[in-house]
Amino acid sequence: MEKITVLGSTGSIGRSTLDVVRRHRDRFAVFALGAMASVDRMFADCMEFAPRYAVLSDPAAAAVLRDRLAGEGSGVTVLAGYDQLSFIASHEECDAVMAAIVGAAGLVPALAAVRAGRKLYLANKESLVMTGHLFLEALRESGSVILPVDSEHNAIFQSLPEREQRRLCFCSLRESGVTRILLTGSGGPFRELPLEELSSVTPAQAVAHPNWSMGSKISVDSSTMMNKGFEFIEARWLFNLSGDDIRVVVHPQSVIHSMVQYADGSVIAQLGNPDMRTPIARVMAYPDRFDSGVADLDLCALTGLTFQEPDLARYPCLKLAVDACWTGQAATTALNAADEAAVAAFLGGRIPYTDIYRICARVVDRFAADPITDVDSVLDLDRRVREYTASLL
Repeated sequence: MEKITVLGSTGSIGRSTLDVVRRHRDRFAVFALGAMASVDRMFADCMEFAPRYAVLSDPAAAAVLRDRLAGEGSGVTVLAGYDQLSFIASHEECDAVMAAIVGAAGLVPALAAVRAGRKLYLANKESLVMTGHLFLEALRESGSVILPVDSEHNAIFQSLPEREQRRLCFCSLRESGVTRILLTGSGGPFRELPLEELSSVTPAQAVAHPNWSMGSKISVDSSTMMNKGFEFIEARWLFNLSGDDIRVVVHPQSVIHSMVQYADGSVIAQLGNPDMRTPIARVMAYPDRFDSGVADLDLCALTGLTFQEPDLARYPCLKLAVDACWTGQAATTALNAADEAAVAAFLGGRIPYTDIYRICARVVDRFAADPITDVDSVLDLDRRVREYTASLL
């Protein structure tokens, strides 16, 4: 019985994770749940899964949850504050951690899990975007196991030879005959919108992803393909890639989630319906497989699978992220913080859609050369970038 902590349990990945647990109660028990402030959802999950701990970062929300659970006679211990997320992620009785808190807020708890040697199901891409080599150092020192949950990275993982699956972050893909990773992306809802109309895109349009059900921030990032840029950076660290080892391909149908190209001319792909329970079930069951609740893919019902090069005039955020990947750690850390602030400003109606790129480009240009030596310097840079971005806004 694997005891699992779910960080970001009230979000879309957290909900899907708990659904997989629900289907396999003979294999998993929920040790702890962590979220920001969603009292109603956390209350319902505590009553259903009876974790030992429930953490809400917001103290007022935690107090409300504590009272509601006490009124029902629940034995769940409710903890308050952001630091407590790291406590449940690194707890000695926890076997595995689903790291699904969106954004920079998910970094420290995910890193705490790795340092404690817990198995990490990684859905928080910011952990590698912001810390990269520091995260790898922690993995090497603790002997922790990391398994990728993002649909694209999970597809790459599934398409690799077993020996590379078992040494993620320290792969030697050329030794296994791998010549290139093909990272697919849908192109978002504005793939065919005239370029001159992008400046008038509304938040409601940007969050309406054509294939996936995601949170608003990730949906906006998908529309700009900044999300694909972050996935490019994450793939660099997960699979130990260099500049010529990876290519982004626009695949509007989101049926092929990514591919691996081999020296013998083979291309191995992972296909499936766009449902995050598939990659979640894959990592939780690994090396086995079990039912995820996702419907079978009906190949005969598909109208066609198409691929194209990304138009960098349409997706300048993608190029910005790829360039930052090879510039250095400060560039990717700064880009992540700037994007979070800029997307929030766009969603709040403060800036036009096209200013997301303009703001991020200015930030990267200003902070790309800052020194990164440890996690404290990462967090300090993140803070300074957000302050500077606020001044631009």
